[in-house]
Amino acid sequence: MRVFPWGFWLLCVASAPARGDSGSKARSCAEVRQLYGAKGFSLSGVPQAEISGEHLRICPQGYTCCTSEMEENFANKSQSEFEAMMKESGRSVQATLTAQHRSFDSYFQDLLNKSEKALYDAFPSMYGELYTQNVKVFKDLYSELRRYYRSSNINLEEALNEFWTRLLERLFKLLNPQYHITDEYLDCMVKHAEQHKPFGEVPRDLKVKATRAFIAARSYAQGFLVGSDVVKKVSQVSLSHECTRAIMKLMYCPHCRGMSSVRPCNNYCLNVVKGCLANQADLSTEWKYLMDSLIGVADRIDGPYNVDTVIGTIHMRIAEAISNLQENKDSITSKVFQGCGNPKISTKGSSSEDKKRRGKVTLEAKSSAQALEMLVLDAKGNLTALKTYWITLPSSLCSKKVMASSASDDKCWNGMTKGSYLPQVMGDGLANQINNPEVEVDITKPDMTIRQQIMQLKIMTNRLGNANIGNDVDFQDTSDDMSGSGSGDSCPDDVCGKRLSKSPSTRQPETNAIPKQSGHGVNGASSRSLPSASLLLLLSVAVIAAQHLWR
Repeated sequence: MRVFPWGFWLLCVASAPARGDSGSKARSCAEVRQLYGAKGFSLSGVPQAEISGEHLRICPQGYTCCTSEMEENFANKSQSEFEAMMKESGRSVQATLTAQHRSFDSYFQDLLNKSEKALYDAFPSMYGELYTQNVKVFKDLYSELRRYYRSSNINLEEALNEFWTRLLERLFKLLNPQYHITDEYLDCMVKHAEQHKPFGEVPRDLKVKATRAFIAARSYAQGFLVGSDVVKKVSQVSLSHECTRAIMKLMYCPHCRGMSSVRPCNNYCLNVVKGCLANQADLSTEWKYLMDSLIGVADRIDGPYNVDTVIGTIHMRIAEAISNLQENKDSITSKVFQGCGNPKISTKGSSSEDKKRRGKVTLEAKSSAQALEMLVLDAKGNLTALKTYWITLPSSLCSKKVMASSASDDKCWNGMTKGSYLPQVMGDGLANQINNPEVEVDITKPDMTIRQQIMQLKIMTNRLGNANIGNDVDFQDTSDDMSGSGSGDSCPDDVCGKRLSKSPSTRQPETNAIPKQSGHGVNGASSRSLPSASLLLLLSVAVIAAQHLWR
């Protein structure tokens, strides 16, 4: 008696490969072939109908339309496409920050240009030789102001002091042509200038207001550039091998499984992207601090340190100072003679130039306060919108780029088949990825490029914090990693005006905490203090050392 047929058929059934939801008839691979060709790959070797999938290394090994070569090509394509998504998203943020920088920079430069032009237009007829013989002094002043704004390593207070000293020396000689005044005599006269106040209160008042306005303006402009540069560098960070596999499984495995019309489950997409962008999410805290700091300085620029009022009227303040000197010429000359002695009489006769051009002068400045208000309002709106960029990036990519299904969809691609996605969504940042079900993430090895950019954000926030309270900061450009040292503690106007700043070579690093912040901004009551330059330097050294250890 032959009894093997039952066992034979059971063995056949057991050994037959599972077809999942593909049915008894092999499905056509037309959709995958069309997609594969559209991606630029050759259709040679691409199956016409499903084949067994034991060769697959990333996608589920059921019946499939993908060969090993196709799976590899799709993996490479998914990596390049996802990295392109990152760069595109980053370019949008860069464009916003760059546009804000360009708008403010254009406005600020225009203020300076108009002030300088007004001086050149009015001073020749107002002062005659007092101006024409000293044109270079005025040009040098505006040149130094521009150099400082562009982040050259110059001391603004010293530059202003130098301007008033040179101007006083030149004007004193021109106003007293009947005397032979030597360089030694001028040195003595300058030493007594603070006591005699030949220009009145203008030099001190302008120094206090202009330095604060320029400090705020240049730090504000630099903040936009640093933010843009950070986004650019972070957006260029390549995906890890584990992420490439996870992105491939998310984006192309449903096509290989014959489910081209099935969209990825939203929570599944979030876990994949959060795992792949875990390091980027760690930028969020310092990024938010930078945005808040820029908003705080923007309020200063359109408030206490109003650049429209200060920068746009520099020529008027200079005219006021010269008028003070002219009106009090006799008194000032008498005091100088008392302190330095009577100079020798010159063989040259007295000039009538001064007499013809005496008198109080008045210049007008066209206000652009409304333009500044609109600039600041627009900037604050954009900065507020960008605060959560890094932690909302996964949701943005999943909804707009990957085109994931809704969170409640139970007929979406869950990484294995069409159905619901059960695992919970991971938190943001590297530390929260330890149990990510979709991406293997080594939380002990942070990305060094991104850690360096976090440091850049801290340094720039420190600079803005100092600028917010009127303290100068030393830096030359946006790539200057460790130069964010302040110039001292905050002080009221009547003290700051009298303080002599140290030269860049002798200035001590800032060691005090900068003002407390509200909501991580620069104006409120949070206890977080920004790092000093020395601490940032130590942190940087530690990061570099750790990088070598991890290698």
